[in-house]
Amino acid sequence: MFTQREKVVILPFILRYPDMENFVVSARKYRPMTFDTVVGQSSITNTLKNAIRNNTLAQAFLFCGPRGVGKTTCARIMAKTINCLNPTENMEACNECESCRAFNNNASFNIYELDAASNNSVEDIRSLVDQVRIPPQIGQYKVYIIDEVHMLSAAAFNAFLKTLEEPPAYAKFILATTEKHKIIPTILSRCQIFDFKRITVDDIAKHLAFVAQSEGVTAEPEALNIIAQKADGALRDALSIFDQMVSFSGKNITYKDVIDNLNVLDYDYYFQIVDHILRGETSDILLILNDIISKGFEPQHFVSGMGNHLRSLMVCKDPITVQLLEVSEQLRQRYLTQAQACPLPFLIKALEINNQCDIDYRAANNKRLHLEIALLKMCALCSQALNIPTAQAQPVQVAQNKPAQQPVSQQPTPQPTNNPTIQQSTAPVSTLRQAQGPTAATSAQPTPVVRPRGTSSGISINKAMQQAEQKSEEKEETWDNAFTQEQLTASWGDFVNRYKNISQSFAAAIGKYTPKLIGGSEIHISVDNMLFERNADGMSALKNHLKNTLHNNQFKLVPEVMERPAEIEAYTDKDKFEKMVEERPYLRTLQTELKLEGDL
Repeated sequence: MFTQREKVVILPFILRYPDMENFVVSARKYRPMTFDTVVGQSSITNTLKNAIRNNTLAQAFLFCGPRGVGKTTCARIMAKTINCLNPTENMEACNECESCRAFNNNASFNIYELDAASNNSVEDIRSLVDQVRIPPQIGQYKVYIIDEVHMLSAAAFNAFLKTLEEPPAYAKFILATTEKHKIIPTILSRCQIFDFKRITVDDIAKHLAFVAQSEGVTAEPEALNIIAQKADGALRDALSIFDQMVSFSGKNITYKDVIDNLNVLDYDYYFQIVDHILRGETSDILLILNDIISKGFEPQHFVSGMGNHLRSLMVCKDPITVQLLEVSEQLRQRYLTQAQACPLPFLIKALEINNQCDIDYRAANNKRLHLEIALLKMCALCSQALNIPTAQAQPVQVAQNKPAQQPVSQQPTPQPTNNPTIQQSTAPVSTLRQAQGPTAATSAQPTPVVRPRGTSSGISINKAMQQAEQKSEEKEETWDNAFTQEQLTASWGDFVNRYKNISQSFAAAIGKYTPKLIGGSEIHISVDNMLFERNADGMSALKNHLKNTLHNNQFKLVPEVMERPAEIEAYTDKDKFEKMVEERPYLRTLQTELKLEGDL
């Protein structure tokens, strides 16, 4: 009986929530009861049904796989089905016979479930072996389900071996574990092993939609997809998160409620950042990153999400790999739209930058700056599409209202200086062109204006690449200014330092030796091998850098492979002895006197 104080406090709460004491979590309420209702494990359930139909059941089974994928559930369904007195044609339990009713009421004496985590001693296994000797009272089989079997001690495993290998005909053992590698090989060899896979995001989302419909809950498809991704392949975890979201938002689950409650970063941020990267808008990227950090998200969490976003864009480039994208249909169309605006080389380079940022994140002292630098490097990929070194300039902007042609006499001739960087930034390409024939006035091209680093160009990477292709098709004008060995060495070293951020291996290969100027137009390069020529991006960037800094496009790169003297290494005992004789001749006399020729 309640006291007067308890009646005042508790009874109004019970009257308001009369069904609260009968609440059952969704993971138990919607636990599969037949093979056909098991989610995402059709290959295993079909195999088990065929074994029951053909009466080819093994004496022991091992169900292994990650948590929440249906190992114990399949074991219980199998135990119920093989003891059913009137199975259906599809090899499912009838739920009407005496054995099925006893199982549904948790009163079956033919099915024993043992938790090996708390019953892992030799005495527990001996007690189980003693029970095996008693035949079943109702049904055909006695089924022993041992969960977390990897927790058994070595002595318990050894005590279990004989019974597991030669049990009575009516005894069946189903072992379940999440850590298959911890089970001794002698146990594995006595079982049929079934590897359960992680449940896909689509299967989990469909099952959550079924549960929501059954419970009268309205849920957005994007919200269920986020819950499925958060569950990481475990259906039980997904149902637990679903119950949590119902408690948080009631009968209407929205995408915003899910990301707020589960601390998930909105995927819209990633779409915005990629759009700004393609347009080279660095200031907007930094503002969005500041907004993300101010909301309490860990920067490394953003790095991981950015990598997944870039990977999703990359798989959308090919219709064959679009199926790897585990998102809702609405979000899939958005990925496909943005993927069309992203060149594949840009995505690959951006993924490399993001992956390196993730690797070095823990060692960085200023983690926010480390992430901002990675995003700025992705923006610099726009200028790389035009074969301009990323540390030098942003993408070009086409000048407007420029006269069609200037007289040749008014065009200043660039003079070589000792500072290659100043030459590159003060010599526009347009000043280096000369008029050719009467059509020059009508075919003059607009002047590319080099913007300083850090300004927004307002031009997309796609447009920049198209301009680069059109520019490469034009006939290049003759540009033949003389340069010295000192200018060549300075320009070469400047390129090596700049290109380390793009390809450290290529920069190391060409920076190992100093180039030599021969004949005024031939640049001889000493290299260890010719593999560096396979880097087309690096060679193109190197040639463009030399053209811009030396004001000469008529030079010729001549690679020369350095010859290394062959060194003979002593491998056998006789070779080693000959090496010793060269340094100590008296050993030859000692060999002759002691007659050691046969020992070498």
